[in-house]
Amino acid sequence: MLTPQWLDQLRSRTTLSALVGRSVRLQKAGREHKACCPFHDEKSPSFYVNDEKGFYHCFGCGAHGDAIRWMTDHQGLAFMDAVKELAGEAGMDIPEPDPRAAKAAQKRDTLHDVTTAAQEWFRHNLTTPEGAEARAYLQTRGFDPRIVARFGFGFAPDERQALKQALVRFPEPMLIEAGLRIEVEDRDPYDRFRGRLMLPIEDARGRVIAFGGRILSKEKTKAPKYLNSPDTPLFDKGRTLYNLHRAAPAARQSGRIVVVEGYMDVIALAAAGIDEAVAPLGTALTEHQIEMLWRHVEAPILCFDGDAAGQRAALRAITRALPLLRPAHTLRIVRLPEGLDPDDLIKARGPAAMEEVLGEARSLLDVLWEVEKDAQPLTTPEDKAGLKARLVQHVETIQHPDIASLYKRELLDRYGEFAFPRRENRWQGGQSSGESRRPFTPRGPGQGRWNGRPATPPSLPESIEKLKKALSGGSRDGLAAAVIAGLMRWPELVPRHAEALARTPGLDSRFDALLECCDAMAPLEKDALSTILSENGLEVPRTAEYSGFRFGFLAPGANAEHAAAELAQAIDLLVERPVLEAALAQATARFESEVSDETFAEQQRLLKRKLEFDKRLRQMATRHASSS
Repeated sequence: MLTPQWLDQLRSRTTLSALVGRSVRLQKAGREHKACCPFHDEKSPSFYVNDEKGFYHCFGCGAHGDAIRWMTDHQGLAFMDAVKELAGEAGMDIPEPDPRAAKAAQKRDTLHDVTTAAQEWFRHNLTTPEGAEARAYLQTRGFDPRIVARFGFGFAPDERQALKQALVRFPEPMLIEAGLRIEVEDRDPYDRFRGRLMLPIEDARGRVIAFGGRILSKEKTKAPKYLNSPDTPLFDKGRTLYNLHRAAPAARQSGRIVVVEGYMDVIALAAAGIDEAVAPLGTALTEHQIEMLWRHVEAPILCFDGDAAGQRAALRAITRALPLLRPAHTLRIVRLPEGLDPDDLIKARGPAAMEEVLGEARSLLDVLWEVEKDAQPLTTPEDKAGLKARLVQHVETIQHPDIASLYKRELLDRYGEFAFPRRENRWQGGQSSGESRRPFTPRGPGQGRWNGRPATPPSLPESIEKLKKALSGGSRDGLAAAVIAGLMRWPELVPRHAEALARTPGLDSRFDALLECCDAMAPLEKDALSTILSENGLEVPRTAEYSGFRFGFLAPGANAEHAAAELAQAIDLLVERPVLEAALAQATARFESEVSDETFAEQQRLLKRKLEFDKRLRQMATRHASSS
């Protein structure tokens, strides 16, 4: 039974602005947040969220409610589904009449008693003569008594049975299940934490659920420097963020959360006045932890050490985050100066230096490009092609189609600028204002090259066959004809797409002639393009050639901006297909020669991509045909 007291506790454990902010862009307005109301159309904000009072209210339409009402009225959930989802996020157990569920809840409560008692014992030990070495270490870190008390530092004596003797009221199996004792075959159980500075790990409600311990003796070289509790019924390290219960309220004030590599970094930042820091617990940032962060801020800042390990950690976090990206939700990344962690930086340069570094956090896309570009030398064409392949693989993991498309365009634009630097235009640059440009003269067959790619003379037999094939083909050839017609309709767009078209094998021969225009000494004109094709023995595309592709950029009254965007989409498809077809053919050949799960999976993956591509092509053709 859900009592009013239990429901009030659920509401108090839920940050309403974070909940509403997942689907509504809120703006800070004093002690409240405001936005345009999601329940009715309006141009100026009249919808307010008050975390202190725990309700939202619209002064325009009168919508009003708490966290549960938001989940039912806006998210469309049933009451119990809303309660279950909120309770899961708040770390609360829903009262269940089921005896088995009640027994499991009672068991968890009992383990909480164990961890609470252990924490009290660890804290007491820090004040004893045995804890002198631990207290000395805390002084070397610059942690004052306030920080020591706030984060609950303690000490575990270097003895195998000390904790068992101190917590004798709890049975041995319970101490083992709580992760405080280790059980091995043919040996007596013994304490997990010995001779360590201890730190409690708490859940979203501030309850102790696990521990971390730092070794103090320099003689124990084989022992791990840091040791965390194992996963238990209370503690799942992949679903827990250290210090989140303290950082979340601070994040509501600052609008940010900083993720660092370890809990000692969190405490160093807190000592410097940066309270909104959290850390994973001995693992790379997980998908669940990223979602936890997004419940509080839209763009958490990941702060990694300035070494090779920090760069690898950044790439792992990016890889985990890419499939989860959605509008307005991303990560920002900071890389500290080489050889420094947050504590080192603060001690060397002060808290202001740390704030300055955090203020320069870079976008996920910027860091992805930089990490992959610097991953290995890029001296050969094969190296550069490998960079492009890695970038495309990352983009393919993004589930949101709009974000995937934008990432692909941006990364491939950067790759193109890096791999194919723009050549200096010798006709437009380096001339005085008084010099006149030489008149444009169409080049004859075989006279020009673009990026080292020869213009194939259309008079050769193979060129004639290629042209016949292009004119008699199916949807792809119709697409090529439509793109050629589009470039002739909008000649100023030819230079923008020349490099991509020049790198694409097997295109219609007429593209060679059009690309030669990029070496022209005068601005491109529509009539000149028609002349170029005619003088090279090539036909100007006719409507019948691309009747299945009545694109908007071919319409007489087309808007220039929309035409440029639509033409770019058509060219993306034209360029992508031969690469996809070649990869699929190669994967199919590998599968036929080496039948294995791996070769089959690769062939099926590419086949699925080709089917998706064909669907996009049909949709584009259908969309524009129906609107023409």
